[in-house]
Amino acid sequence: MTDPPSRIVGISKSRFLTCFTLLLALLVPMLIFPAIVSRLLQGSYELVSGTFGSLYLLSGLTTFAILIWLTFSPHGKVRLGSVEEPTEFSTASWISMLFCAGIGAGLMRWAALEWAYYYLDPPYGLVPKSAAATDWATSYPLFHWGPIAWSYYCLPALAIAYPYYVKKIPVFSYGISLYGLLGKRCLDGPLARVFDVLFVISLLGGAGYSLGISVPLISGAFCELTGVQDGFATRAVFALVCVLIFSCSVFVGLSKGIRLLSELNTYLALVLLVFVFAVGPTLFILESSFGSFAFMCRNFLTMSTGIGSFNDSSFIENWTVFYWAWWLAYAPFIGLFVARISRGRTLREVILAMLVFGSGGCMLFFQVLGNYALHLETVQEADVLSMLTSEDGGHVTATLAILKTLPFPSIVIAIFCFICILFCATTYDSASYIIASAVSLKHEKTDEPSKWNCVFWAFALAALPISLMSIDERQGTADAELGMKSILLLTSLPILFLTAFSAWSLIRQLRIDKKASSPPCTPKIRLGEHE
Repeated sequence: MTDPPSRIVGISKSRFLTCFTLLLALLVPMLIFPAIVSRLLQGSYELVSGTFGSLYLLSGLTTFAILIWLTFSPHGKVRLGSVEEPTEFSTASWISMLFCAGIGAGLMRWAALEWAYYYLDPPYGLVPKSAAATDWATSYPLFHWGPIAWSYYCLPALAIAYPYYVKKIPVFSYGISLYGLLGKRCLDGPLARVFDVLFVISLLGGAGYSLGISVPLISGAFCELTGVQDGFATRAVFALVCVLIFSCSVFVGLSKGIRLLSELNTYLALVLLVFVFAVGPTLFILESSFGSFAFMCRNFLTMSTGIGSFNDSSFIENWTVFYWAWWLAYAPFIGLFVARISRGRTLREVILAMLVFGSGGCMLFFQVLGNYALHLETVQEADVLSMLTSEDGGHVTATLAILKTLPFPSIVIAIFCFICILFCATTYDSASYIIASAVSLKHEKTDEPSKWNCVFWAFALAALPISLMSIDERQGTADAELGMKSILLLTSLPILFLTAFSAWSLIRQLRIDKKASSPPCTPKIRLGEHE
């Protein structure tokens, strides 16, 4: 069975204006009052993380448990679409697209050095740089980018895809994730507008942080190769370069643009990891990888609940709560995107792809690049930590120093820079495609948003991170990054509650539909009743 030709659909003016107004409401205060905005954002982080931190932890573990139950329950066999509907993409392309959309260049930013922050300031009152600190430092990155993180992405994807493909709801928006509870009220009217607002706010918060921390790494790598002075102007140029790439990608379309870019990104990233694994301390990387994974599995419940951190909750609030907020802020967008590309898949396929391949792909980066950097610090005494903590150094300097220890350093840094750009592009082209779809009129499953609509949002989404980088230039790096983390936390808070309702909505629909499709029970006839 072949799909009918795609049809370009127009925009919903009310949805478009709502989204654009929200973007301006975030940008204008940052540009006019950067110092005031920076102070307000810093003050909000501690307040929200301290008040709702336990709720974030509980929601993460609960979301993961629900998905495990769905996987092994009869509901896992439910197909997203009718039996005759084929899958739209091959399995390899499908996994590449959901992985690249879900992580962005933030993975490249943290993969080599996240362990170092935990090693210097370990959880649970441990002694910095001790053997115990090493165990937790190499395991926590696997946890923060592992199954619970991808569960936050997966649940909205299922809650959106089920009514869209199975119930044949002709509206593609975040609001349909609550269709099982609200019915048609979540498709149009005031409630639908509220969901659109929350979707756009969370996407702007997540996208702003991701590009805001990725562009300095891209700019730093380029300046290392060319000798150009790094600064705000250079970073703004690279932000626009990323925008141009994903503008071209979304202009070409989902199948030819986003799919091909995601596949190229995946292959290049694997080549880099294989190269580091082969030329680096292979045995050390293997032993450390298996050891840290086993340690994470043994302490999964402790990490998930924060047990043992009552006397020192700052680590949980600064890291685990922050990460869950980051994943939650992206969850509506990733949910929409994964739902869009998952027609013909079963619920079980989507869950396993995201929890196994999504988590596994992230862990691979931390195990190869992170353990290579750990070997440099602890065995070769390359003093990576001093570069990370020095006033003249920092995260970008330390990352580039690690890459320069590899053979053919210039080529490695160039490939690393290109992969970062591709990761930014694959995330942002997916985001701009989805937000363009969200502001479009009702459409069929094969229809596409207009190209100008996609390109407009590609540029609009980059405005927030560039504004945040301007605060970085005027107020200082620490202020800007904490401000970005605060935006993440604030924008993710309403999504935290909506995720719970999405789970309820999905399970309710599955149970009602299963009961409706079950054959009626034949009443038993007791002996003598036929007489």
